Parts: sequence; C-alpha cells; structure tokens
Amino acid sequence: MQQDYTYAVARIRYRENKLLSDADLNALLSAKDADAVMRLLRDKGWGDNGSDSDPEMLLRRESEKAWEFIDEIVPDRESFAFLLAPNDFHNLKVAVKAITRDMKPDDMLIHNALCDPMTIYEAVQKREYENLPDFLVEPAKEAMTVLLQTSDGQLCDIIIDRACMEHIAKLGKENQNELIRLYCELFVAAADIKTAVRSAHTGKRVDFITRALAPCDTLDVSRLAQAASLGFEDVLKYLETTRYSAAVPAIRTSMSAFEKWCDDSVTEAMKPQKWEPFTIGPVAAYLIARENEIKAVRMILSAKLNGLSDDVIKERLRSMYV
Repeated sequence: MQQDYTYAVARIRYRENKLLSDADLNALLSAKDADAVMRLLRDKGWGDNGSDSDPEMLLRRESEKAWEFIDEIVPDRESFAFLLAPNDFHNLKVAVKAITRDMKPDDMLIHNALCDPMTIYEAVQKREYENLPDFLVEPAKEAMTVLLQTSDGQLCDIIIDRACMEHIAKLGKENQNELIRLYCELFVAAADIKTAVRSAHTGKRVDFITRALAPCDTLDVSRLAQAASLGFEDVLKYLETTRYSAAVPAIRTSMSAFEKWCDDSVTEAMKPQKWEPFTIGPVAAYLIARENEIKAVRMILSAKLNGLSDDVIKERLRSMYV
C-alpha cells in the first residue's frame, strides 16, 4: 500500500514560500561583498545558534535544517535514499583512503547520510564489512583490496563511484514516483557523461572508460565509451543522437555549464509537483530545491570572497523552483 503524504505535503507548501527565488539570487549577487550577502541571508531566516557568522557553517546548518524538517514530517529517511546514499559512498571513499594512508577522516566526512560515517570508517578499519549497509559491502571490500594491492587511488574511486551510480539507478527503477525515477536516471547519465568527457580530454583507453561507466536507460554506455576513447568531439557527436542533445552546447562550454543544465532540467521537471497533494513528489522536489539554493548561495559567497566576476557566476546560477 502506497504511503499517504498529505500531511507532509501540507507542511511543505508553507515552507516552499520561504525558498529563494531567482529575484532573491539576483539581490544576493548584487550585494557589495560576502558580509552583505550574509546579512541578506540572515534577513531571510538563514542560520541560527551562532552559525550565521561563517559562510561554510551557515551553509552546513541550512542543509541540516532542511533534513531536520523532513525528519519531522516523514519518519523514514529511506524514502530519500536516492539523495542521501551518494554521501554514504563519499564517506566510504574517505574511509578507505584515510585508513590506507594512516590518516584520520575528520572534516572530510559528510554526516547527513543514511549511515553514521564513523560506523563506515570503523567497519572498514576492522574489516567488519557485515556492519556496513548492504549496498556498501562489496564496493568496500573491492576498493580496500585494490588500494592495498595496487595503491591505485584512481581505480579505487572508479570502483566506489560506479557502485554509487549503480545503486542510484536501482533505487530509481524501484521507485514508483516519476520525479524520483527521472532524478535517478539523470544522476547516472550525467555522471557517465562527465566521466566520458574527462576521459576524452585525458586520452583514456576504452577498457578504462568502460569500467568507469554505469549502465543507464538513456545512454548506450558501450557507444559512449568508444566515443570517449576517440576524443571529445566524438563524445559530442554521440550525445547529439540521444535525449541529451540539448546539453551539447553546455558541455562544449564547460562541465559547470553542463551541471547547470542538469539541475535546471530537474527543476523544470519538478514544477508539476506544486499541484500534487498526495505523493512523495512534492517533498522530494522541496529537498532538491533546497539543495539547489544552498549550492547557488555557496557559489555566490565563493565569488564574493574570491573576487570573481558577477557575470561569470550569473551564467552558472541554477533556475530556482519558486
């Protein structure tokens, strides 16, 4: 029986009104400096408990607040595994490398995940893989073996990144919600495209590229790997034959432009959820929108702190949900 999200959606509707709009982002971008941006954000209710004096602390706290709110209205975080699981794979990557280099993971771990990051670290450190979530067991074993035997950090990354993509693809296929299915498919396809482009630029062999790519429904990864082994222009020629043909100009510009194209595509797909009162869709859309606005604010703050041109940042800002 499908869960009724009527109460959660009702709560989301109020919170949606507090999301930043495109006009809000333009106001932040027009601010004189980072301090002025922080003041505008505080006026919008961002930060609390002393977290609003440091940009990174502010952004981290906003992410925490978003999930604290979701925990109030949806009791099972597993419903949002498609958003959280990548953080678990990130923590696995950190744990494996920290352990093999005799380092502490410290600030590299992401705490907003399905599994406590120190549980992952300790399980890998003690080789007690049975204490890991099922989806991390095999990549943890394989990554540790490869890193200990070969010291090949890049191959370790490929193992964990591909396992992540395969898991997200699986979550998408198992989900009945159209938005979540689309998000998961685009997550995997975008990762494959970025890997193909990087491989083309660095002259990787087809067997390396094939191992790095994860299967998805909207790309023929065999053709993509072959194209990437031939060069960047061949990647674009192949993509012109897929549903991602509209992304080719963005890819030609930069990976940042492509990431913006992906995020804007998801945002456009999310908009019908504003009129959906009963499913998980509006809750998922709200969470994705919050992630996007935090990403946008981080970009603006970074620009102000590093003296980057407002025009350059404006080209990279995502379209907002509201």
